[in-house]
Amino acid sequence: MSLFLVFLAIALIGVAVLLGTGLAPKIFRRDTAGGAEVPFEDGFDEPVASLPPVLLPDRAAATDIDHLRFAVGLRGYRMDQVDQVLDDLRDQITVKDQKIEALGEELERLRRPTEQRP
Repeated sequence: MSLFLVFLAIALIGVAVLLGTGLAPKIFRRDTAGGAEVPFEDGFDEPVASLPPVLLPDRAAATDIDHLRFAVGLRGYRMDQVDQVLDDLRDQITVKDQKIEALGEELERLRRPTEQRP
């Protein structure tokens, strides 16, 4: 009997918290067509864009990366900011790798002995 009372108390506290915080209308929304309750139809909301974006310069240096600071969200760092910075870094590294490869090919071409013309 006491286990039932503990369960009942926890359930009542949960209902009171939902009603007290106003989360109940957000959790259960009415479907406009059928009138059925649809829990969590929107999933996660988009992050609030009240913070400035985290941007890197066109040519990021190691010190730029050392000074990066991401906004902390509910589940850690804001994924949109981290994804954007990683995409920018990937693009910059790709460009640098292509330049290094092109310069290496040019260096090899210049090191080859040229044919003597008569």
